[in-house]
Amino acid sequence: MADKRLLGVFAHPDDEGSIGGALLHYHSLGVETGLVYATRGEVGQVSDPLLATQENMGQVRENELRAALKLLSVPHLWFLDYRDSGMAGSPANQHPHALMNAGAADVIGKLVAIIRQFRPQVMITFDETGGYGHPDHIAMYKNTVGAFHSAADYVQYPEAGPAHAISKLYFTSLSRHQFETLAEWMQGQETEMFKDKEPSEMGIPDDRISVLLDVERWQDLKAAAQAMHRTQVYPNNAMLSLPHELQRKWRSTEIYQLAASRVGPDVIGENDLFARVPPE
Repeated sequence: MADKRLLGVFAHPDDEGSIGGALLHYHSLGVETGLVYATRGEVGQVSDPLLATQENMGQVRENELRAALKLLSVPHLWFLDYRDSGMAGSPANQHPHALMNAGAADVIGKLVAIIRQFRPQVMITFDETGGYGHPDHIAMYKNTVGAFHSAADYVQYPEAGPAHAISKLYFTSLSRHQFETLAEWMQGQETEMFKDKEPSEMGIPDDRISVLLDVERWQDLKAAAQAMHRTQVYPNNAMLSLPHELQRKWRSTEIYQLAASRVGPDVIGENDLFARVPPE
């Protein structure tokens, strides 16, 4: 897969955990990988006050991210330099540099410049739910969709370089079946994961799954990379309380929805993000 490039676009350091297997899998096939982050996660909670303060949280999380990306073999990293907006309704929403207060044209313009520089054939971001409704995740879903279209239009953002048409845009998602299985595994445990919604109301139905990527081979490295985000690893995390084999099973599959394609639809069972992507 020489001359193939994969770009992930996210909101905060550690968001790449949802595509860690894909990053490792495609790197092993010769695909060049890169990641974009809108913020440095400055407002995130700290699992241990000895690891970071609110004043240096952004720098600490960037350092954690760089350590994780070494394990994931990702050579290209960009920050858009917005500030973490925090959860909906929090005081951080009011900060003038918060991502949620940035104009779409500004965010999309920065993404277009990166896309035209890196020239990926495949791009991945959040789906419309943002995973769990974080305003920054939803903002990056909207802005990445906008950038997918704008980067291909030479009239838009001419200062950002020659137009580039990405072949495929995918959303990283979790399936309804995954949540239902997780609820079964967690029976009897204290968790807020299913406090507001039933498992049957969460995730996407199977008919929206485009690629079911088997990343069993990569799950140990994937887990090690996620563990680099030490400020975000909480001892009471419900997932970490699961038996080791169930954690491995959860990490062994990644789900992607094809959001837009310039090379035709995916074929069920093909399970390749680069299917039908032409050589450059």
